[in-house]
Amino acid sequence: LGGKDPAYVLPDAKMDHAIANLAEGAFYNSGQCCCGVERIYVHEQVYDEFVEGFVAETRNWVLGDPLDAATTMGPMAQPRFADFIREQKAEALRKGATAHMNARDGRDKAGSPYISAEVLTNVDHQMSVMREESFGPVVGIMKVRGDEEAVALMNDSPYGLTASIWTRDIDH
Repeated sequence: LGGKDPAYVLPDAKMDHAIANLAEGAFYNSGQCCCGVERIYVHEQVYDEFVEGFVAETRNWVLGDPLDAATTMGPMAQPRFADFIREQKAEALRKGATAHMNARDGRDKAGSPYISAEVLTNVDHQMSVMREESFGPVVGIMKVRGDEEAVALMNDSPYGLTASIWTRDIDH
């Protein structure tokens, strides 16, 4: 089952909870999870706070040997999968995205299954990282003005596996 699973963070979300859980959702199992978070839309009122916290949380993910107790994220299943993520990231950067992690691990290089978690901002739906399945440790974060824009962007995908909305208001 393919997916490009979106999340929407509203201004009333419990920010520390949303940040920790969305990072887990994006990077668990090196992002190789059928219902993993691949794109995040954040209401403009809390966008800067969310991005700052999400980047800080992502710095806690340690790429390494899965047998090492300090490792929180191991390699991808195959080098070609990691290279696909590198290509998505490179395309996004060419189109104006900002990378916040910048491959902090020396093993993160072409042909290696090791790929560092990456957070991209200044992304849009002209970039494959926001449209095509990544199935790896990369997430695009996009600012939205409100519910209507967020829902339209979340639905701008041929995939439909899972989605999440982060708010304290269950009725909303």
